[in-house]
Amino acid sequence: MSKRVLFGLTIIVVMVLGAVLAPFVATHDPLEMDLSPAARLQAPSVAHFFGTDALGRDVFSRMVYGARVSLSVGFIAVFISLVAGILLGGLSGYYGGRVDSAIMRLVEVMYCFPTFFLIMMVITFLGPNIVNVMIVIGLTSWAGLCRLVRAEFLTLRERDFVYSAKVQKVPTARIIFRHILPNAMAPVYVSATLSVGAAILVESALSFLGLGVQIPTPSWGNILTMGKNYIDYAWWLTLFPGLAILVTVLSFNLIGEGLREKLDPKLRERK
Repeated sequence: MSKRVLFGLTIIVVMVLGAVLAPFVATHDPLEMDLSPAARLQAPSVAHFFGTDALGRDVFSRMVYGARVSLSVGFIAVFISLVAGILLGGLSGYYGGRVDSAIMRLVEVMYCFPTFFLIMMVITFLGPNIVNVMIVIGLTSWAGLCRLVRAEFLTLRERDFVYSAKVQKVPTARIIFRHILPNAMAPVYVSATLSVGAAILVESALSFLGLGVQIPTPSWGNILTMGKNYIDYAWWLTLFPGLAILVTVLSFNLIGEGLREKLDPKLRERK
């Protein structure tokens, strides 16, 4: 295992453990406000590791609970994307013909719209909350994965083991899910890992714009929203959530690149 993959895994494991154990890691109630002048916009200190915001809330505690939201959105949105992409890509690649043509036209329609603006439009109609954000991100990010799975199925369906299964009259669903799909998962693992980071970025951007997770529920994006109003003299409100987003997305990308190098025989040969 390369050092960069190990670094990425370490960061993600720490983030996930911190999110899961948030009630024990957080030093304060993330929703507790203290509007006294002395408590508002305190710089980082022993009492408040990441300082306080304009409402006197502890930023470190909000960051810890915000990790729960951001990571949950990333993982669940990618899971939805995986289900849709694998199912449609598998059907397209296995059956070909009209099924393939119909699904690929749908993929082309998805590519016609800038993904982020499509998400913003849908969220505007459905209403901004964490469930809608998860679903919309997942249902608008499956097209690339669908094409990857389709390409793998187009190659694998011509292999001898598939013909053998057909001759033995193995049910089609079993051929797709037990014989072809496990052999088509290598690029899926890489794409899914990279997609988690992308989903966290999208959620953070939506929350920053007020279309994602709504206050008072903490997320890295809406912590940044408050920080932009005080960036001149409360730098910690933008620095820490910005670093959390950067490091988390970078870690997922490092893991994804490591998986790609491990699973791609051409890259292994070059080394």
